[in-house]
Amino acid sequence: MKYIICESPGNFLLKEKLKPVPGKGEVLIDIKRIGICGTDIHAYGGNQAYFSYPRILGHELAAEIVDSNGSILFKNHDKVVPIPYLHCGKCIACIKGKTNCCKQMKVMGVHVDGGMQETLSVSEDILVPTPHLSYEEMAIVEPLAIAAHAVRIAEVSREQTILVMGCGPIGLALMALAKLRGAEVIALDINQKRLAFAKNEIGVDKTIIAGADSVDEIADYTSGDLCQTVFDATGSKMALESGPQYLSHGGRFIMVGLSKGDLIFNHPAIHAKETTIMCSRNATREDFDYVIDVLAHKKFPASSYITHQEKFQDMIGMFKEWIHPDNEVIKAMVSFI
Repeated sequence: MKYIICESPGNFLLKEKLKPVPGKGEVLIDIKRIGICGTDIHAYGGNQAYFSYPRILGHELAAEIVDSNGSILFKNHDKVVPIPYLHCGKCIACIKGKTNCCKQMKVMGVHVDGGMQETLSVSEDILVPTPHLSYEEMAIVEPLAIAAHAVRIAEVSREQTILVMGCGPIGLALMALAKLRGAEVIALDINQKRLAFAKNEIGVDKTIIAGADSVDEIADYTSGDLCQTVFDATGSKMALESGPQYLSHGGRFIMVGLSKGDLIFNHPAIHAKETTIMCSRNATREDFDYVIDVLAHKKFPASSYITHQEKFQDMIGMFKEWIHPDNEVIKAMVSFI
């Protein structure tokens, strides 16, 4: 079977190997679609945290079971989405239901090989059935689940005005899911075209170009109150460190994006507001189930969110094009069929 491996930063190779044989408690799945995410881009660029080479990337997956291997949960041809966060089930986080931040976390495509291969053998425990979704919808469940987790732990509600910093795939998902909770949503980005997408496709209430006057613009829009919740979906050190300035007193800053280095916050400034600073990592089964329901009821603009598609054998040649800002990629997707 064919697979694509990132041998080193900037270096993909197409290779072949034998198909895996499922072990006890495992099933064999054929990969149908692979969503390309920021993690893949950062790994290719050599600036992804928790990462080593060589590695088979890919964790936004749509799959179909081809060997159920005696499973009582699944049968052949079932459509499934893998939850790519492989957790131990025994640590303090797992015991408390926070499997998304397990002490022994192994994320497919990051710590262990992921889904840029024709067939995988996986534990049936990580699979979520998706009988009512298209392959394209299935492959965006994982990034939407990341956003759903952040929105859930932030306790976004109808009474809030929130700010999302960054109109990339996760940022747009945050905006859409916050809108479903009834929040008023402001989008902040340096790219006017992405802001227009957030306005036209996601339906955000206000768009603002990031710059020296951003805080004043948000203050004017909110009658001086600023935002009860601010999400960073950029992973940029500069953006992350600026996030608390957009918060109202008593507000919450949720760091969804990941930076490799240290961050510096002015203590008196965050202390005066009794600021809550939170990190949101990965997602849980609850978040996956919620997103699958959202997609099944057509409450998310999946067709416009997926802007670029390419066949598996042609991905290597297209990857550099996808990461170039001028090509206006929101979500690129790789297809096996």
